[in-house]
Parts: sequence; structure tokens; C-alpha cells
Amino acid sequence: MGNSVQVAPLVVRKQSGSFAGLPVWQGAAVLVLLVWLYADILARLSTQWINDKNFQHGIFVPAFAVFVLWKNWKALRTIEPAPSWTALPVIVGGLVTLMLGEFGAELFLSRVSLLILLAGLIVLFHGWPFFRAVLFPWSVLILMIPIPVIVFQKVTFPLQILASKLASVVLPVFGVVVHREGNVIELASMKLEVVAACSGIRSLLSLVTLAIIYGYLMEDRNWVRVLLAIAAIPIAVTANSFRIVGTGLLVQYWDPEKAEGFFHLFEGWLIFVVSLIMLFVFHSVIARIWKRPAGEVRHA
Repeated sequence: MGNSVQVAPLVVRKQSGSFAGLPVWQGAAVLVLLVWLYADILARLSTQWINDKNFQHGIFVPAFAVFVLWKNWKALRTIEPAPSWTALPVIVGGLVTLMLGEFGAELFLSRVSLLILLAGLIVLFHGWPFFRAVLFPWSVLILMIPIPVIVFQKVTFPLQILASKLASVVLPVFGVVVHREGNVIELASMKLEVVAACSGIRSLLSLVTLAIIYGYLMEDRNWVRVLLAIAAIPIAVTANSFRIVGTGLLVQYWDPEKAEGFFHLFEGWLIFVVSLIMLFVFHSVIARIWKRPAGEVRHA
């Protein structure tokens, strides 16, 4: 008889369905624990979705993740549970991240800790094969979490400068004389300041999210899905520059007051619709250039 020591496997009661690794009482206990830990965090997150226009797209992300799970429900039910104790470091990491976020008053860490903890619980009760199967809906949940303020500010200002540069190059083509200093475009009748709200970060975040959703629904080739998500970035930046160009043209050839109020808001919606059309056109071009081989069946 040797001196080797074996680690006992995680034993759970076998049940039917995709939650075979998780008895009902354990599931209820885990749910109560998560609600107790994250009730306040999720409440503040929901409030930010409603009140912060930069992150209003976040409210659709959990619904999309649930839809993906529902769509693949039959396939998930066929995965044999393989509970694993290797999830414990992941769970501990999630709890440590939660404590760091709470003690450091860093909302981003507190919110991300929920995703880490969910990953650990999935592996603990269902195993790595099941987690790999739900990796996409789990990872897409990061889009529902507003980026940290310091990162937001670091990204916003370069976008303001880029949008100002592009607009100052395009406006002279339409006969508008401009002089740019930083994020301020000086026209003959007034100055246009490309503020943070006009940087395009709002449309950028929303368009990337929609591109991922669109790619999942309309494509089954992963490389095309990734390409659509990447393409959403230059499309959003370009479209936002067109918005500033449109504002400059309104000021120059119509009425400086039209640069604000209803027309300014309407421009934002119009340009976002144009961005979606550009994304659709880009996808159509890819589909025409890289056609599927004859007889290839599109997977659900």
C-alpha cells in the first residue's frame, strides 16, 4: 500500500437536465448568497443604466445573454456534469475582488467580481465542459459593466481630438473655412467645441455591443463575428465625425442656433442609424466576397 494521497472528487446527487450537478437546496442557497452579496451593487448598476446615457446599452446585455442560453438550452442539457474543486481558486479570487472593490470604493471591481464568482460556481457544480459551452454568454456580460471613470476619460479625450481633426479636414471640402485648436473648431460665425458627450464614446460602446449581438444572430462564422465587432470601432468614429461635419454645415449655411437643441439630438439618432446601415453593408460585402461553399449548412 503506497503513501500517495488522492483528492476526493466533488460528489453531488445526479439529476436530469442541465443542472444535474446542482441539487435544488444548494442552488437556492447559492442564489440567496448572491442576492445578499450583490443586491446593492446590482441596484446601483441598474440605476446607472437608466441615468447615464453613455451606458444605457448595458440594460440589453443580460437579456441577450439569457437569450443565448435559452437558444442553446437543449445542447446544454446534454452535457454531462463534471463538478470540479479546481473552481475554488476562481471563487476565492471573485470574493477577494469583491472585497477590494468594496473597501476601495471601486464599482468596476465589485461588478466584475460577480462574473468571476459566477464562473467559479459554474465550474464547481457543473465542470469545465459546461463552462466552455456557456463561455460566450458569460463573457458578453462584461459589456453590461460601465468602464472605470479613469479609463473612460483616457479614451474620451483622444476621441474628441480625432473627431475634431476629421471634421476640420472634411468641412473645407464643403466650402466651410475652419480653424482648429485642440477639440475646438472655429467657424466664421461661432466656435464648435467637441465636448465629451460629442466624442463618440457613447455611440462607440453601443455600436460594438450591437455588432456583437448582430454577428451572433446573423452569422455562424466566428471570424466574421469578430470582424464585425472590430469594424464597429472605425464605423462609430467615422460616423461621429460626420455628425460634427453636419453640425458645422448647419451653422455655416442655415442657423447657428440649429447646432443645439432638437436638431443636434436628431443628428445623433440619425448618425447612429447610419452607423448601423454601414455595419450591415460591411457584413453584406464580406458575405459576397467570402461565400459559403456549396452545400454548407448554416449552424444554429
